[in-house]
Amino acid sequence: YNLLITGVGKVNATYNLTKRLQIDGSMNYDSRINLVINYGTAGSRKIKKKTLVDCTKFIQRDMDVTGLGFMRGETPFEDDPPLTIKSTSEFNPINRNALCGSGDNFVEDKTNYYGEVVDMEAYALAKVCYKRQVPFISFKYITDGADEQAHEDWEANLAQGIEEFHKRVISKID
Repeated sequence: YNLLITGVGKVNATYNLTKRLQIDGSMNYDSRINLVINYGTAGSRKIKKKTLVDCTKFIQRDMDVTGLGFMRGETPFEDDPPLTIKSTSEFNPINRNALCGSGDNFVEDKTNYYGEVVDMEAYALAKVCYKRQVPFISFKYITDGADEQAHEDWEANLAQGIEEFHKRVISKID
């Protein structure tokens, strides 16, 4: 497998995935890459902790220009991609199809919660793949409840996720 660690946040994720998809730093893209699988952690108020879920729908939870008449999550003056980006991956051994809300903040309160799970990178990765027409799917290990204890729960549950990801996803890849 061709592993890429993107770093934390939408900007790092976008930059590093775009760079990986390019050939030798040019604007040409590597057609041999036929699927991008993202793994990471997430918080959720709807799915119990220590659960691995597949995310197949992605929104920006921190894009908020409702004061200008746009919908929450909508990027002004952008018709494509749609408000919710949907996965085109045929590979999905979990098949729950969760909605992931990405934003550049760690959610510990109710003011910025949007989606079944919340993370900091998946929307950005999904958008790059959508624009480059590369199938994308994201698997998130629910470490916390996106609440006041999120930072403690995240640290306590972080290590178990990769084992679950390997057992339920990596072992299924041909």
